[in-house]
Amino acid sequence: MASSGFSFKQFHVEHDRCGMKVGTDGILLGAWAPLGQARRILDVGTGSGLVALMLAQRGEPGVRITGLEPDPDAAVQAAENVAASPWPERVEVVRGRLQAFEGDPFDLIVSNPPYFGHGQSFASQARASARHTGSLTLAELFSHGKRLLSADGRICLVLPWQARDEALKQADSNGFHLLERQEVITREGKESGRFLMQFSSIKSCLNVGEIVINTNKNEYGERYKGMVSPFYLKL
Repeated sequence: MASSGFSFKQFHVEHDRCGMKVGTDGILLGAWAPLGQARRILDVGTGSGLVALMLAQRGEPGVRITGLEPDPDAAVQAAENVAASPWPERVEVVRGRLQAFEGDPFDLIVSNPPYFGHGQSFASQARASARHTGSLTLAELFSHGKRLLSADGRICLVLPWQARDEALKQADSNGFHLLERQEVITREGKESGRFLMQFSSIKSCLNVGEIVINTNKNEYGERYKGMVSPFYLKL
């Protein structure tokens, strides 16, 4: 039986039992999220384990990542992907919802959160559950993020432009400041369709930039290419 997954330079991800497949949003988050001195990382809605594995590849040997996933099939598959990777000691997959999760403080929380409303049509119930905001609202993400983060901890998200204002509102309500905003442009010359955003309870100068995925020459943009070259097989 042919593999249904996606192979990277150092690991392989199977995702046939996951509502959300390997995609650009997760790859962007996993390649960009600033690790700094983070040693304990929480990946909320880990799905196939993609982002957790990308951070495990980028991190130092002492980094420990918890991949939190509410869907039982996805959680099992994520655990299998982790076990088959070079870093099984760095990543633990936990089945559960953020709203009920308890743990020691984390230095970094990353998430590719759900953002479509219940009117959106999907090919499968699993994909619908993974993408509907009813499963985890931005308000819940920030409030529980505040509960689970260390005093100087950070939250890193990838969001569509439609969710930007709500994210800023909920961050402010929970005492978070925007530290970084990267506008993601799918093709050179077009407006950004999604954002990479970093928040912290400690205020600092805002870092703003942009990442172009494809140029008008049908090549990867230089910054995006530099981000994903440690992962993509053909780069």
